[in-house]
Amino acid sequence: QVQLVESGGGLVQTGGSLRLSCAASGSIFSTNTMGWYRQAPGSQRELVASITSAGYTKYADSAKGRFTISRDNARNTVYLQMNSLKPEDTAVYYCKLDPYWGQGTQVTVSS
Repeated sequence: QVQLVESGGGLVQTGGSLRLSCAASGSIFSTNTMGWYRQAPGSQRELVASITSAGYTKYADSAKGRFTISRDNARNTVYLQMNSLKPEDTAVYYCKLDPYWGQGTQVTVSS
């Protein structure tokens, strides 16, 4: 069983930054792709960014140029640095290590 625990969410003004963290238990972290997803009220959960075990990254168009995903395999942790935040980034952010999900962390961007 893998447990994922997100942290780092909060309330920030437009243009601000947040760094989300997701700490994973278990030994499979370093060999698996990790992803950050988000779900806004009334919307489907969507992929924001992912990173493979080798460090290859992929971003949603909405995240390109503003968000950076990274991982520290020694700490079993994946990060999402979010800069230039916009109100439309408001959502619950989840990390995923297939098939496991974290509990989510709320990000609210005020205008």
